[in-house]
Amino acid sequence: MSLHPQAQAIVDAANAAGVPFEATDFQAMRVAYNATTANYQHSSPPLDSVANLMIAGPESNLRIRVYRPRAGGEGALPVIVFCHGGGWVVGDLDSHDHLCRYLAGHSGAALVAVDYRLAPEHKFPAGFEDVLATVRWAARRADDMAFDASRIAVAGDSAGGNLAAAVALALRGEIDLAQQVLIYPAVDCTADNASLRDNASGYLLSTAAMQQFFDWYLPSADCRTDWRASPRLADSHGGCAPAFIATAGFDPLRDEAIDYADTLRAAGVDVEYVHYPDMIHGFARMGGRIDAGVDVLDRAAARLRGAFGT
Repeated sequence: MSLHPQAQAIVDAANAAGVPFEATDFQAMRVAYNATTANYQHSSPPLDSVANLMIAGPESNLRIRVYRPRAGGEGALPVIVFCHGGGWVVGDLDSHDHLCRYLAGHSGAALVAVDYRLAPEHKFPAGFEDVLATVRWAARRADDMAFDASRIAVAGDSAGGNLAAAVALALRGEIDLAQQVLIYPAVDCTADNASLRDNASGYLLSTAAMQQFFDWYLPSADCRTDWRASPRLADSHGGCAPAFIATAGFDPLRDEAIDYADTLRAAGVDVEYVHYPDMIHGFARMGGRIDAGVDVLDRAAARLRGAFGT
């Protein structure tokens, strides 16, 4: 299997320009990452509203963006709490705005995007705590926000998938989540597998870049085995929310996500797993240039509609 031509074009352009994830200056990496957003944007359905709000976070106010679809009928909306990717270091509300608009419009659910604190200024578990606080806020303020507290999902891509998976574990017994959507998630900071070696370089996200992200994100090596950083290493996965997990063939994170799907299934969790063998890490944000990016969002939205009954 070779790279899809659309993915190959992205890789060639990135390698020619200097891959953003290979930078050692995290501020420069943020600028380069966000600069790619306009190139990747795709059209989305019209929405009822998009609002920037501030809520109380664990240590300071936390910025969120609430997307409301043009949903038919009356009553409270189901809600998706979305965590953007970017190695816990880059990305923000704007870098994934087009993705969030698409998911909200096609799922029929409100979507709350979280501008969680980034490393290295705010190391683990700051991002996890921010996402956890946002889900709890969505449940607590459901009546005020016209959310349906009985239909809450978490979702994210890459590092955002890591945060969504960890929060899904943390909320067992507290909030009965309807779904977790994990798009090429990082779920094991201790992983040593074939995809990390086979896709070590040349496909945007490299194994070396992942190690740099870990160094920026985690305050110590011991944190790699903390289940909040490595959800696959949790003692138990029973009772976790049903999951949609998507992977890419040319992604260093491929095999750990496959292992996580197997781990959840072994614990009795309902899992829908979809694999894109000719894709690269990050393709879900690239729907303006890669057709599979829109396809995986369509599949995730369909899974969410099923979970929400919309």
